[in-house]
Amino acid sequence: MTAEHHIVCFEDPRYPELLRQIDVAPPLLFVRGNAGILANAQLAIVGSGNATSYGLRNAYWMAHELGQAGLVITSGMARGIDTSAHQGALAAGQATIALIGTGADIIYPTSNQKLADEIATTGALISEFALGTLPISTNFPRRNRIMSGLSLGTLVVEAIVKSGSLITARLALEQNREVFAIPGLISSPQSAGCHQLIADGARLVAQPVDILRELGMEELVNSGK
Repeated sequence: MTAEHHIVCFEDPRYPELLRQIDVAPPLLFVRGNAGILANAQLAIVGSGNATSYGLRNAYWMAHELGQAGLVITSGMARGIDTSAHQGALAAGQATIALIGTGADIIYPTSNQKLADEIATTGALISEFALGTLPISTNFPRRNRIMSGLSLGTLVVEAIVKSGSLITARLALEQNREVFAIPGLISSPQSAGCHQLIADGARLVAQPVDILRELGMEELVNSGK
């Protein structure tokens, strides 16, 4: 069964308060799924589409644990880190949000059709683009301001130095949101962007509780996590 579609305008009480605060807030949000989830506390998880197994495991683990702790995981449904983050949240029995660069009725990449259907069942696919909008390269960096704008913070799991994920991190800083990064091997190009973020002041993350503590939500995670 197709999930319900909604249009949430800026004046709608369902429009997320955090998103209202950013520069160039989208006047409309096209939502497939549960529009009510927009009001929940969110963490953006982003990273490389060509992720290593280390990055994929960490994205899944972080999303799983942080989802269980009460954060809605928001990502971009791209290959790699994004996909693993959504899967981790769903495996924890939690709703997740996909901020996409197409119309809410267009799935990209097409290999994530099943994942998109699962997300829309309890969470939501969100876009500022009208239904029927096809994937255009310029749409994807444009949607990043919304992803960071919806979220209390952004976690970069793996990223090369020139990764689009670093654009999302920069936008989060400009929006006065927290930026987190997971370190990796010093010899790994896929972690070089994270190392740069940490050098520039991003919070180094080794455990899910590191994020919860920074967000003032440490009490939501069990002592064993």
